Amino acid sequence: MKFLPIIGLLFILQQESFKQTQLKEARVKIAYEDAEALVKKHFSDKGLSMDKFQLFIRAFKKEAVLEVWIKEKSAATYTLLQSYDFCATSGVLGPKRKQGDLQIPEGVYYINHFNPYSNFFLSLGLNYPNRSDLILSDKKKPGNAIYIHGGCATIGCIPITDDKIKELYIIAVEAKDDGQSKIPVHVFPTRLDAGVTDQLIREEKADAATSAFWKNLELVYRDFESGKKLRPVKVESTGSYTF
Repeated sequence: MKFLPIIGLLFILQQESFKQTQLKEARVKIAYEDAEALVKKHFSDKGLSMDKFQLFIRAFKKEAVLEVWIKEKSAATYTLLQSYDFCATSGVLGPKRKQGDLQIPEGVYYINHFNPYSNFFLSLGLNYPNRSDLILSDKKKPGNAIYIHGGCATIGCIPITDDKIKELYIIAVEAKDDGQSKIPVHVFPTRLDAGVTDQLIREEKADAATSAFWKNLELVYRDFESGKKLRPVKVESTGSYTF
């Protein structure tokens, strides 16, 4: 009996980290070989440390840009590390509401899947449909399997090329390995600055449901913009986002 605590301790010490497990995968190993030095340079160029950081990803469909934001352990606010262009897009501006609509989702998500076996080299899955989507989307077939991935093809995902997914995948692995259990991903139709939402509604001739959804998303967008701090977002029974 006296040996059980020691055996338990040895078991814990022998457990692999998330990064070690990922590096057993051939494509992840290739990503680190090809892009780790460049990722480290991105951090160095911004005066950021890769030791114990938080990752936040933000995407804009109209601009076709994905932003990577970093908050160091001791920092109060996030810093923009890098921006990656979508290399293809599908659907139109507006949320995804049913399977097969080709829409890139809009809303507040997090990374729920690291996929080293992707058809598009590497991919990071979003938790679509989230609680808001399940309330507001088609009840039987809202769709699923939405990823940020390599390559340049999409039917509702965000492709950023193989080279760029190598970088983003490394950053996400490092963040998770540092203890970040949920990596937030916010997807917007466009940058919803003052006056933009109303203009967008007019230009897109948005229906009442989409108009209300975009006005709700504006609150999420502007909350982060106001101080580069990220507050937890909740979902109301109506499907609206709130803090």
